[in-house]
Amino acid sequence: MKTHRDLIQKYGWNVVLWPCAILMTLALAVWGVIKAPAPVVDTILKQDSIAQSELWKRRVVMHLENAHGTFRNGTVTEADIAYLQLLPEASDVYRFKLFSSDGTVFWSTRPNDIGSVNSDPYFRTKIARGEAFYVQEAKPASEIDGLALHASNTSQEAIHEVAEVYRPIMENGRFLGAIEFYTDLTDIRDTMIARVQTTLAVLCALAVITMLLINILLMRANRAQYEALRGRTDQERKILDDQLRLAREVQLLGELNEWLQSSRSLDELFDMVARFMTHILPEAEGSVYVYSNSRDVLDGSASWNGGEHKDHIYPDGCWGLRRGRTYEFGSSEIDFVCEHAEPHDGRAYFCFPILAHGETVGLMHLRAINENCEGFHKSKKLAQMCAEQISMAIANVRMRDQLHEQSVRDSLTGLFNRRHMTDYLRKSITRCQNTGTTLSLIAIDVDHFKKFNDNYGHDAGDMVLRAVGSVLQQTCDRDEIACRPGGEEFTIILPETSQEDTLMRAEHLRQAVEAISVRYGEKTLPSVTISLGIAFYPAHGTMPQDLMRAADDALYDAKAKGRNQVCEADNAPMDDGARRLGPQPEQSNGAETKRPGESKPSSVSPSQAA
Repeated sequence: MKTHRDLIQKYGWNVVLWPCAILMTLALAVWGVIKAPAPVVDTILKQDSIAQSELWKRRVVMHLENAHGTFRNGTVTEADIAYLQLLPEASDVYRFKLFSSDGTVFWSTRPNDIGSVNSDPYFRTKIARGEAFYVQEAKPASEIDGLALHASNTSQEAIHEVAEVYRPIMENGRFLGAIEFYTDLTDIRDTMIARVQTTLAVLCALAVITMLLINILLMRANRAQYEALRGRTDQERKILDDQLRLAREVQLLGELNEWLQSSRSLDELFDMVARFMTHILPEAEGSVYVYSNSRDVLDGSASWNGGEHKDHIYPDGCWGLRRGRTYEFGSSEIDFVCEHAEPHDGRAYFCFPILAHGETVGLMHLRAINENCEGFHKSKKLAQMCAEQISMAIANVRMRDQLHEQSVRDSLTGLFNRRHMTDYLRKSITRCQNTGTTLSLIAIDVDHFKKFNDNYGHDAGDMVLRAVGSVLQQTCDRDEIACRPGGEEFTIILPETSQEDTLMRAEHLRQAVEAISVRYGEKTLPSVTISLGIAFYPAHGTMPQDLMRAADDALYDAKAKGRNQVCEADNAPMDDGARRLGPQPEQSNGAETKRPGESKPSSVSPSQAA
């Protein structure tokens, strides 16, 4: 006995789909025969009723003694009334009304309608603008005047479909009034619906018969194809498996590329590579090497699937790097083992040079997990695509690091610029607020820097700034950073450093700068000195701008007291003896001496003090 699966295999899904389609078609046909005719017929009757109402309106207007005057004045003559009362007997209209321009009924086949006013919005928005208005409603038989003349079903319990049509009366574009006609559509509507239903039933029956014939023909055609399809089943299954494998590989490659592009550092990138390569190439163990900055060796960066990487390998020790293309060991009769693959156990391996923007940035080494390397060799193309993804990601991370370094570093001294200084100071203050630690800020200015530029030129001034920047860079340790906000001004941020240590380090820094010797050409430039101002968090402020302002004020104080010294900002919890370090200048050459608690002029700036 044949099962459903055997029938599907032999005749295809048509044996299931076509009966379902036929049943759905029958259901839709029944629904369409029952539900669809009424809206269609109502639309047709609406158009016919509107067109017929124009003839009724003409008949009324032509038989009135003075049609325009009648609607203008809202009065009818005895002769007009005699004719109007005959119209329901001579037409399909069983009731109608005459309206004046303000919506008042001045004559109707029902006397009790006279004097009523139509205040519905459509009377002003449509009819008064010269448009016909149509409404179809279901009404009881008691609402129809002269039921025996206008309907075949005279039962008082029957429900009739009634159309109400308004026709405007216009004179030279002026609205004079309107006529409302009532007509019973029940008989003609029922007749038309029955005819449409009959037509739809015939068409649906033809459609079902056609589908049955098509189903029979398709089943016969599928029966002829069944034997041929069975012969290709295994081949198609293999192709399907390959496609599924390819789809999975493409998906993993896409995910790899997306994750690699979002990596923030090379270490994070290599961790992603190791995790993804385990899934993408499960039949291979591998490792990645990247050129060092010196370009003389490659550093081992990552490995996966049991692979190991050496700390360093030399470019000449890899045949792939030496020849500038992929090297495949085990694909020819004569092969040479790379030095970085030693000790070698005979397993096949690949060496993919990692290229980015025309430059070799590293090497990806893959080795078969076992001696059965048929699947390993088939994965060469996929491995090549992985190497390309990794190469672009490495290049992007390096480029991003270089751009970031350029954006936060001063090009002349190599110190951090003002932007990085402000961001780092804000983060350091937030960390201090959370941990309750302290922070010190040292503002530095090169004394008489303008003289170096004026007397020896800007190149000599640049050499002085580089020399001072080098001393500052050597002074910083751990989370401490040295910055050059601009010009001859420098700043050092010292997190978690006590006030005594900060003062001592500032003094040592002043002495170290004073001890440097700068040669420009064949000349030795005069001794370089600096003035330093110190501010502490939270003693001198809890906001970055407050700390920088306090340090600048202390720097102004050091300048005013003769330069080449260290001054601490006022109001710090230290005795006055610790506020000033350095050689004691003589009170000459017009140098100001600022006493504790004495305010200093607000017009002094670092550039003016220099």
